[in-house]
Amino acid sequence: MLDTGLLIIRLVIGLSFIGHGAQKLFGWFGGYGLEGTGGWMESLGMKPGKAMALLAGLAEFLGGIFFVLGLLTPVAGIMIAITMLIAIVKVHYANGYWSTNNGYEYNLALLAVAIGLALAGPGKYALDAILF
Repeated sequence: MLDTGLLIIRLVIGLSFIGHGAQKLFGWFGGYGLEGTGGWMESLGMKPGKAMALLAGLAEFLGGIFFVLGLLTPVAGIMIAITMLIAIVKVHYANGYWSTNNGYEYNLALLAVAIGLALAGPGKYALDAILF
């Protein structure tokens, strides 16, 4: 049961992060691509914006793929956790806790999942379990 639960968490969180990364990198799923995301990041004081968008997009996209596969799970967890920590500090913290006010509630939950999975491991239905 534990391994099935970890698989479900990995799939839902991983696929979500693949989507968010694809929004930043490729403009898919209603995203703005590197140019648009980079411009937004510049407006937040994150310079150079396009490079920051690339780093965030890669961390989300690759971290999501690694979560789905259960591959290099601690690395994936760190990639996602750092991205969420930056999102909290640069975007959401000033708005308070609740997501209804664009606060950091949701990002903190994702941060907790990423760290928790990095520490707990991906379970037996994962490439990490086969390869390592």
